[in-house]
This record gives sequence, C-alpha cells and structure tokens, in this order.
Amino acid sequence: MSGLVAAEDVLLFVNAAVTATGQREFRSSAAEQQLSLAFLHEYVRVNYRPLYASCLALDINDHNAVLVAEHLLRTPGEAGDGEGRLIAARLARTAPQRVYRLFRTLRGAGVNNRRTRAIMREWLAARPDPALDAVKYRAGVKDALRHAHLPAADAETGDFLFAPGRRTRYENRTLEAYRRAHYDESALYALPFTVAEGFAAKHGVERKAFLERIAPRMTRLERLRSERAAGRPAGASGLDVMPLTRLALYVLGLPFAERAARRAELTGALRAAALRAAGPYAGSWGRVAAVLDDSFSSSGSAVKRRRPLAVALGCHFLLEALAAPGAYTGLWTSGGTDPLLVRPYGPTPLGLRVLDALDTGPERLVVVSDGWDNAPPGLAGEVLRVWRARLDPERRTAVVHVNPVYDAGVFDVRRLGPSVPAVGIRDAEDLPALVEIARFAEGRTGLTELRSYLDRRVADFLAEHAREAAKGKTAGAGAER
Repeated sequence: MSGLVAAEDVLLFVNAAVTATGQREFRSSAAEQQLSLAFLHEYVRVNYRPLYASCLALDINDHNAVLVAEHLLRTPGEAGDGEGRLIAARLARTAPQRVYRLFRTLRGAGVNNRRTRAIMREWLAARPDPALDAVKYRAGVKDALRHAHLPAADAETGDFLFAPGRRTRYENRTLEAYRRAHYDESALYALPFTVAEGFAAKHGVERKAFLERIAPRMTRLERLRSERAAGRPAGASGLDVMPLTRLALYVLGLPFAERAARRAELTGALRAAALRAAGPYAGSWGRVAAVLDDSFSSSGSAVKRRRPLAVALGCHFLLEALAAPGAYTGLWTSGGTDPLLVRPYGPTPLGLRVLDALDTGPERLVVVSDGWDNAPPGLAGEVLRVWRARLDPERRTAVVHVNPVYDAGVFDVRRLGPSVPAVGIRDAEDLPALVEIARFAEGRTGLTELRSYLDRRVADFLAEHAREAAKGKTAGAGAER
C-alpha cells in the first residue's frame, strides 16, 4: 500500500510539473498556482528526492525544471548520486534566459556550493557564442561569472562586461556592433533582434523599415510575431517548421475569415506538424476516438490565452496522425465539426460526447479537457465507470484523460473519476509519451514499476545529452580547423 501511495504522490507531482507554470488559469489566480506548486516541490523533494530529481528527464515544462534544479542545488547535503549530471543535462536544453534567471536566484539566496559552481562553469563553457550572450543577457552573464568566481570567455568579453570604457573598439563583430550602435544606426542591424529594437527606437527608425532590414537576424518565431503584428500572413517557411502547439496557438489567433481563406495552407501545416510529432508512431494506434473540449473555459486566462483550446486542436491533428488511416473520430464538446474554426464557447457536456465516442467502437479513447464536466455534472466519469465495469471489463478500449490545466486547489489536474487515468499535458506533441505514463495513473502499479520506468528515462536522457555534447565538441573542433 505504501508503494502505491508513493507512486500516486510522484505522479501527482509529474502532472503538476507538466501543466502548471505559476501563472493565472481560468479558475485560479497566479498566487494560488504558485503557492500550490511551492508546496508540491517541497513535499516531493523531502519525501522522494531520487524520484524528484528523476523528473528532470521527463517532459516537464521549463518553469518546473528550473524549480527542481533550484531546490536540488539549495540542499546539497541531501544530494544523491547522479543529481549533478541530471541538472546539467536539463539546463543544457533549457532556454538561456531561464538559466541565467536561475543563476541570479541562486546568487540572491547565497547558494554557492561546489556543485553549483561546477554546473555554472560547465553550462557557461558550453555556450556557443559567449559574446552574443554578453550582449543579449548582459546582467545575467555578469551575475553568473561573479557568483561562480569565473573569468569571462575571453579578454574582450571580460572588458565589455566589466570595463566597457577600456577599449575604443572590439575585434569581435557582435561586441563592436553593440559599441557602434550607440551612435551609428547602421550597426544595429548586426545585433540580435531584441537588442536592436532598443537601438532602433533610440535612433527613431521607422518600424516597417527596421523590420525589413533586421529580418535576417530574426528567429522564426520573432519573424512570425512581427508579420502577425503588421497584419501580414506568415511565410510558409515559418509555418513549416513550427511545433504543433505553437502552430495551433497561431491559428487560433487568426480571425475566422482569415482561417477560412487560408484553410488549405493552415490545415496542411497542422497535419505536417502532427506527422512530425507522431514520428514512428504514425498510423500505429488503430481506431481512435477523441473528445475535445472547446467550452468557454478553454479560453484560458489573460496570460495563457486560448492555451487549453490550442492543446485540444493540436491533439486533434496528432491523434488523426497516430490513428490508422481513416480510423479517427474527433468530437468537440460544442458539437462543431470544423476544427479550423473552433472557438471557446458554451458549457462542457463531456459525458454526452463520451457516449458518442464509445459508439464508434474505438481501441483508444482520449479525452482532452480541463475536467470540468458540467452538462450534466459528473456524467463522463459515471459513463466511463459503468462502461469499464459492465461493458468492457477486459479493457479492450484503452481510455486516458489528458488535462492541460493544473487545478491548484487539489494539487493535481482535475480528474473525471477514480476509474479514469488522468495525466497533465502542456504541449500536444508530448501526447504519445504521456499516454505511456498514464498506465501508472490507473492505480494498479506501484513504486517499483514507476522507479524502473524513471530509471530508463533517466538513462536515455543522459545518453542523449552525452551524444549532443559530443556532437557540439566535434562541430567546435571542425570550426577551429
């Protein structure tokens, strides 16, 4: 029994770490989210530290990955074997601004143990362009170097950070462009977009002209945002490489008329992104039915606008790719039949849609919803309970509920019922991996099985990190030659 309780505690934390970001949700404030998350992190770290650290190898979001790293580094006396490698591997794939923010937090808290300094040193040494970091994340780089007592990557970068008036010019192009951009408008176009924006405003450069000239320096996401802000359709090259959930968010942000006018282009991009996300699993799931929540609560919040609906839209196209050809049925709670024109509207009649989905005879039933079944309340859980007990005791139909919204009040994602396995989801493309975790959420497997699964994920995660690090070193050596 204790093993089952421990497994449930860890899975509860995984659900939170996948979905929660400490931001306002439709039914809970940012403060409630942050308080709930803080308790969960402390509880799981104290009681299940090895498993807590292992969660870094799972598809938890960056917000919680950084919190896990911070909690582990703050308590070096409790550290277990391999924690440092796990932290380093996860930070290597985390957005640099988040990592610099973590280093600043550790400095403010006075966390300066040997392991922390080693992780900071290795992470900074692996940065591909220290001069670019010095320009783009100047305060973060300075704080990290000071806290870990490290020298700058080279003398020029060191002078740029700590003695900016010492040199009249720099050999490094990025550093020199930053120096010149203070008085020479042409130099700002050699800088990163986010840095160049400030200089463009200083020089009074007209926005349209600035965007046209800086375009080669922009990332795909920056280019997409600027095109949307200017009222222009995104270039095909931008849509072709966008991750599935981000693409779904972009589509939902378009007016209905534009979605309809660009139907073929947008549908093709969503299907292509879904196929990339499905990978080797494409077409392997047999007959699949999905109940997809487009009720009013899928509008999210001011800081996570339409995020739950975007996850549902992404899952719709991903499940279509995972199902056997022609063997997918997607049912929206609103009754709508055009996924490209979905909008957050109305109540959440999950139970009625679950009945419709079961009528199609699926091998897999996936419910994508925040779990607030309210038309009538609780029907979905009762339907699935009776279905499992009376009509499908052999479990011929696999059922899983994936929930994109963290419920701060219950420290978990809201469930349809005790008989329905539920897992948190943040990005639709994580669905295949989360369905694998869902089998642990049925309450029939204990801590031993969960620990074995996490050990395998950790081993694969570290092996992949080692391959990427070796690849980076090879590329760096080739560049030097």
